[in-house]
Amino acid sequence: MKKHSFLVRYILSAIFEPKRPFVVLGAVAVLFTGTVVESRADGLDTPPQAQTVAEAAVVLSEADVIILGEVHDNFRHHQVQAELVTALQPSALVWEMVTQPQAELLTPQILQNPGETARILDWEASGWPAFSLYAPVFAAGQGMAQFGAHVPRSESQAALKSGVASYFGADAQRFGLDHPLPEAEQQIREAEQMINHCNALPDHILPMLVDVQRLRDASLAAAVERAWLQTGGPVVVITGNGHARLDRGLAIYLQRALPTIKILALGQMEGDATGGTFDLVLSTPSVSRPDPCLAFAKPD
Repeated sequence: MKKHSFLVRYILSAIFEPKRPFVVLGAVAVLFTGTVVESRADGLDTPPQAQTVAEAAVVLSEADVIILGEVHDNFRHHQVQAELVTALQPSALVWEMVTQPQAELLTPQILQNPGETARILDWEASGWPAFSLYAPVFAAGQGMAQFGAHVPRSESQAALKSGVASYFGADAQRFGLDHPLPEAEQQIREAEQMINHCNALPDHILPMLVDVQRLRDASLAAAVERAWLQTGGPVVVITGNGHARLDRGLAIYLQRALPTIKILALGQMEGDATGGTFDLVLSTPSVSRPDPCLAFAKPD
């Protein structure tokens, strides 16, 4: 019980502050893998590989909503995002890492100053990787409308207590958050969470991890809808690969709410890694990281 007591505290902390380096919701140590039941039927089992950022920009420019995935602590992934934002010149940026009230503070003048941007966002206390990684993306988007989709810790806690659909409110049905996942997909996702957390979780934590991931997907979709309706698009989303993937990420929820818009998603992989369904993939060298499973070896 002592081991589980520590793990429950540690993992719940990671749910609400999701960027602990080994946690799959943070997607900095593990790229998502596995087959899912609920998916967009695009026949994209093997996403095409872009060789250059310019090549990716040409493909992605056809979309109303462009989802730019990342592994959060890979500097090159953020460089690619900055280059694509510059090339695509969207009307709006949606951030997984920023709340809507924070986004409303990001004026063009503030975005010209990385230190001031980090201060306004209280980035040092946010739990995300170093702001220097994200600074080029914020700078590239300084002339665009900014929207936030981050679900703060207190809101995640409230959502788990009341149920994510109930917490999400009246729009839960419109975004498709009001029904459970098919049993087969739920089991697959829970099994992946167990593997991605070093086979060290108590079973009752697994549905909570899946629920929070779905809440964040729906929250991203809702933020994109706000951005689309207010600016007319195109809209670029800055988010982790797990939310960017088409077979289970934010696109599923967004397409339910806005069925006529065209969504394209870029997944950014490391080395030869694969995982998830995307319209396009870019690969970069891997980042050196400590063994994420060492975190589970901590004493109570």
